[in-house]
Amino acid sequence: MDRQDPLVQKIQLFIDKMPSLSTTVSKVLEVCNSPRTSANDLNRVISLDPVLTGHVLKLINSAYYSLPNQISSLARAIIMLGLNTVKNLALSTAVIGALAKKSSFTTLPMDAFWAHSIGVGVTAKAMAMARGVPIAERDEYFVAGMLHDLGKIPLNTCFVESYAQALQLAALQQDSLLKSEQMLVGVDHGLAGRLIGEKWRLSPAIIEGLAYHHAPEQASEQHRELVATVTLANLYANIYEIGSAGDLHPESAFLMGILESMGLKWSDLQPLQEVVNGEIEKAQIFLNLTQQGAK
Repeated sequence: MDRQDPLVQKIQLFIDKMPSLSTTVSKVLEVCNSPRTSANDLNRVISLDPVLTGHVLKLINSAYYSLPNQISSLARAIIMLGLNTVKNLALSTAVIGALAKKSSFTTLPMDAFWAHSIGVGVTAKAMAMARGVPIAERDEYFVAGMLHDLGKIPLNTCFVESYAQALQLAALQQDSLLKSEQMLVGVDHGLAGRLIGEKWRLSPAIIEGLAYHHAPEQASEQHRELVATVTLANLYANIYEIGSAGDLHPESAFLMGILESMGLKWSDLQPLQEVVNGEIEKAQIFLNLTQQGAK
């Protein structure tokens, strides 16, 4: 990446104007990254932020968990949700809250974009579960999947005309949007996604998901499993038309290559369909909570 390239600088300028993570969210991430963190430590941080406290309580009392009784204690909600879920709710609230505005979507369809994002997040988590990824790590697969296409937002905002042409070309040729971006815009959403990840100081795994979900072989060995899972989840969501982020024509050779690298066949993914469909509606609640950060 040439940071002196005028196109890159234009994207960087857009991203620089995005708000930074709040002090509370930064502290939540810091606390959760400590191996000695307890629910009480997290409770002390979140209780100082009424908005985030409200999000946590709304999530635990939502249809996503379908609890028989209302939970009103923040400390109890944190224990029941788990540190990772609370951390990822705080992170998603900050990141998506900054970008889930109509002004961020000039050529991309906003509702379809977020439906696709949720679909990829849910599918990535379901695949992680099926592959035996430890429970504590599965939420990061969900967040990496949900955020994977964020780089398209600055592209469709900064380069309105050429991005509209890229979307049309990808649809016309039934080919990869990434190729059309590179041809007509001059930069792609993987590069823009990396810049957003760096701006927000997201985890290395999520940054690599943003940057390499069309080229998982370029991811570091440490995070390649997660990136490849997000890649496959994205292909799955495109093939089954779960929402739309403008990339509905995955290359069959690329798909077969990803499956082979993960030791899978397409038929192995069929049992996921019922799980994914069942979780998407519930996960929409998670997205609605995060979008409230934009209001």
